Amino acid sequence: MMLRLRCVMPFLRRRLHVGWANRDQVLEQLRVCSVEDQVFDVVGKNKTKLTVDHVSCAVRMLWQFQKELPQLLRTTDQTKIHQQFLTLKVLAENKIELMDDLILIDMLYAFLRMEVDPHDTLIQQLVSEAWLRLDRLPLSSLSKLAICLRDQQLQHSPLMGQITHIMDQRLPSIDDARVLMALMISTFSLVSPRLRDALISRADHLLSTIHPLNNNIPRRIVQFLRNSRFIHRPLLEKCNEIFLKNISGMNVDDITIILWHYQSLQFNNCDFRLVAEQRLIELIETSTDTISFSKLFVSLVPMASLEIREGLENSALLLANEFNAHQALEIVQVLEEIQSRNLNLLNKIVSVIQKNLHVYKRVEIARITQALALLQYHNPDFLNTLRDILVKFLQKSFLPYELTMLVRVLSLLPSPRLEDGALTRIESVVGQCDVYELNTIAIAVSKWVHRDTSHRLNTPSKYVRLLQTLNRCGHDRLQTANKLDALLDELKFNSGEWFEEMLLEETMVTLQRMIDQISWTNVPELASFFTRTNFLCPPLMDRIASEAIENMDKIHHSATYATLLPFSLLNYDTAQVDELYDACIKRFTPYISSFDPHLLVFLAYFLAVTARFPEELIRKIFSIDFLRKLDSQLETLLDHRNMRTRLRLMQLNRAVCLECPEYQVPWFHERYCQQLHKKGNRQVSPLQQQIHKMLGEVFGGINCVQVAVVTPYFYTVDFECKLDKHMQPLGYSEPSTLQMSERKNDHWDSSLLENTRDELPPGAQRVAVDFLDSKSFCKNSHHMKGEVLMRKRHLEILGYRVVQIPHFEWNSMELSTHDAWKAYLKKKILS
Repeated sequence: MMLRLRCVMPFLRRRLHVGWANRDQVLEQLRVCSVEDQVFDVVGKNKTKLTVDHVSCAVRMLWQFQKELPQLLRTTDQTKIHQQFLTLKVLAENKIELMDDLILIDMLYAFLRMEVDPHDTLIQQLVSEAWLRLDRLPLSSLSKLAICLRDQQLQHSPLMGQITHIMDQRLPSIDDARVLMALMISTFSLVSPRLRDALISRADHLLSTIHPLNNNIPRRIVQFLRNSRFIHRPLLEKCNEIFLKNISGMNVDDITIILWHYQSLQFNNCDFRLVAEQRLIELIETSTDTISFSKLFVSLVPMASLEIREGLENSALLLANEFNAHQALEIVQVLEEIQSRNLNLLNKIVSVIQKNLHVYKRVEIARITQALALLQYHNPDFLNTLRDILVKFLQKSFLPYELTMLVRVLSLLPSPRLEDGALTRIESVVGQCDVYELNTIAIAVSKWVHRDTSHRLNTPSKYVRLLQTLNRCGHDRLQTANKLDALLDELKFNSGEWFEEMLLEETMVTLQRMIDQISWTNVPELASFFTRTNFLCPPLMDRIASEAIENMDKIHHSATYATLLPFSLLNYDTAQVDELYDACIKRFTPYISSFDPHLLVFLAYFLAVTARFPEELIRKIFSIDFLRKLDSQLETLLDHRNMRTRLRLMQLNRAVCLECPEYQVPWFHERYCQQLHKKGNRQVSPLQQQIHKMLGEVFGGINCVQVAVVTPYFYTVDFECKLDKHMQPLGYSEPSTLQMSERKNDHWDSSLLENTRDELPPGAQRVAVDFLDSKSFCKNSHHMKGEVLMRKRHLEILGYRVVQIPHFEWNSMELSTHDAWKAYLKKKILS
């Protein structure tokens, strides 16, 4: 036995020596490194021995060390100028052809994350080699390459186009949600509507396969929808459910990003806002550094209570000097959003901005200027500085969206005119602008024309020429438009006199030309356009109704509000429209509990305008649980939306009490209405004074007419009179409220709230005389709007005979004399 062992031992020693010699000692040394300096030490001692694997391992570990550090503590600036890092770059560039596909893409990704300049020859060579191997790259590497191209601002490059094509071909085989999200977010600007829908379908499928605590995938889905400007509500709601379940584990950054995406998509989910607010309040104590605090401030302040808002503003004041340029920009935008009056904080933030003006990009300077202008910030010197910077940007701008942004912001500043060079630049670019951009520029030019006091009687030819060019470009754009969805996107935010006067009718002609392109997918957006413009076009409204009725099961239940709104608002009612209302009510009723409370109030109100009161909807809104939830939501909304929702709830409450007493809903807005009237301070217009005096002459005495009479349920009637059974006027015991208001600086008298209605003699009637201005009618006709008819209906329920005086009759040529007006009033009221 001993003899055998002696024979075997030399053989074992030789095998062990060979095994030790074959081990990669350099790779092992790299893998046990725990800090950058150790990696650089290994690289420096083994320069001549380093292989592709060594270089790849070293670069990957350097990036891993940086990634584990908070953003503020990362040292990539120092790392990338280290001598041994430069060595790694040279070695990597020399060994590109020896890299396998995975190492090639990982190397590109790591070097870019280490902030190597995209124009560096190493990056260029890596991208070129990746392009050559594109068709054989695994999906994981393909998605990482797409991220690298996006980081280099190459999202519109031919290479990204090829990646998009490969993604399209291999989409059914993508089973990793992370890979799909990276590809979707990187290629969003190149995908067609067909591919977009396919990606959403695949993302929807993979969403059900992820871990329930994974917030990253649904967040990236929302990011893709935001980037694509496409609201896919079923998928958004699925993502939102995941966020709601995981809110307790989210940090400030997570919540800020989600809220920002939701705001961009105009998807304001009440449940998420409430839990997000609570979670952000919990994180206040831990958000002590400027990065986390600024994000918390931006997200929480717009929806926080006054007490918390003031606390955050005080904290921001203490941290103000430590904010960087980007944080100061975000905070000044939030201060504008909430219309803050904290001048100390604003001054501090502006001082930070002034120190960093040189680092801001064009869009950031524009945002700063807009925020300060809308806050009416009084610092002429600084505003002039901002204006000079914006004008210089404008004179060099050639991108339509950028030029439009600069023009719009410049028009917010008090300067009466724009330099000739800037106007010339605008004129040279407007031919490339879409309808929205043309409208924005025209509004700005109109402001300058009105402000330029030196040319009150003779508008400068430069302005006239530019407005004429805008008109021509707008008409050309509409006449050559051939895709309805693209046009609706351009019309999405259009408003203002110029568009309404110059392009609205032409727009309707264009939309009718594209009537065959109306489908269930664009019905809500087209309906919203009619709501915004108040323009009644029966052929298009009928097509919207027919498409919606036929495809109601495909329209998301929340989109029924946008679909019905113009029909209620514009009072367009036909047999087909009746069918549309029935179909929409049937569609949304099973989902009532999923609506945001304020949206449900608006939906019910505009149904009430048409005298429709679905019992399930009404009972839901006037339940204690719903009203409690609505109160919680209102606390998170900005003041203007809060006030508007409360007003609509009051109006709905009034309508239900008057028209559906069988529901036994109590009137609980008495005190709210009293507060509204006490806050109101309406002035008596010359027209009202004129009509009032004429009514006094018609009735034989000013004491026979009352002005601004507050009715039960708080309608305010322009003029009220009483007629006996022989149609003779009855006098009031109190003096005319107009005479009282004239003694009080021509303002309405608040004592009206205390007025009580005196009893009428048998056979007498109470008459309400309402003057209807242009807002009471559709834009293009004398067709009365829905809310005006509802008011008339309610006043009649309250016992009035309602006489309406349309502005176009009162101001017509037939009524151009005093006697003609008196005869008109007499005929209207006494006949």
